[in-house]
Amino acid sequence: MLKKEREDKKLLDYLLLIIDYLMVTYKHFYDLPVYKACRAFQKKIALISRKNFPKSEEFLLKSQILDSSRFITANIAEGFGRFHHQENIQFSRQSRGSLDETLEHMITAFDEKYIPKNILSDINKDYKECLKQLNG
Repeated sequence: MLKKEREDKKLLDYLLLIIDYLMVTYKHFYDLPVYKACRAFQKKIALISRKNFPKSEEFLLKSQILDSSRFITANIAEGFGRFHHQENIQFSRQSRGSLDETLEHMITAFDEKYIPKNILSDINKDYKECLKQLNG
């Protein structure tokens, strides 16, 4: 257990260093590369869901996908504005959770035959890029 605790502390120290760097380097959340990548992801999700989902999903799956994809960038913005390292990290974790939720909803859309496999594969590629940036 001590080894795990040391690894967790090293990761936390590393994340705090990154946050310090970002806070000094970037004056606005919308300048962050991770925000830009996640915003592009969110816009793509919105376009796909509006174009491909049937009217019957208007207030069901479509609404959930739009909400979860919007929460990704909203949490990045809110975490950036907090100026406290631990809160920033927590909002980054919430962004990551919303990113995963969005991918899961797109998998459901594929299962329901609302989107073809090539669109899901493209979304998965973008998901991995956003995840990589969110994880630092």
